[in-house]
Amino acid sequence: MHDNIEEFDKLKTKVLKYILYKKRTEKEVFQKFSSSTNENLLEDVIQHLKEVGYINDKDYIKRAVNEFIAINTLSIKEIKNKLYTKGISGDIIDTYFSENENKLEQYQLNCAKKIILKKQNQIEKEEIEQFLYRKGYSLECIKAAFKELNNEK
Repeated sequence: MHDNIEEFDKLKTKVLKYILYKKRTEKEVFQKFSSSTNENLLEDVIQHLKEVGYINDKDYIKRAVNEFIAINTLSIKEIKNKLYTKGISGDIIDTYFSENENKLEQYQLNCAKKIILKKQNQIEKEEIEQFLYRKGYSLECIKAAFKELNNEK
């Protein structure tokens, strides 16, 4: 613990306000406060908040992915990239995605189908395929989406 408990508590209060306003990753907290604070003190505050559950990158992933699924049509690759930019460890991301593979692949397939339905009257099939591929959809997913839509007709 720190010699100056008052300093520790003051920083802890600032960090708590920051993360309670909007859930943040450990890296986001560190980046926000590292330039204005003693790094050792900041690391201790972050460690304390991790121990008591206020900072948890695994929970952050779960919440973020559920939000992405609810409001976007993103490929799995796009979701992973968004999480990487938040500074979350690749191991934690990969573990989450492998544990939720079926759910996420079904979500991605449904997103591909939505995009196809939205664009099919505007552009050619090949252009839709290229668009989806550029967004990070796998060729298997794209083919499956077109196949399922054709079977539904």
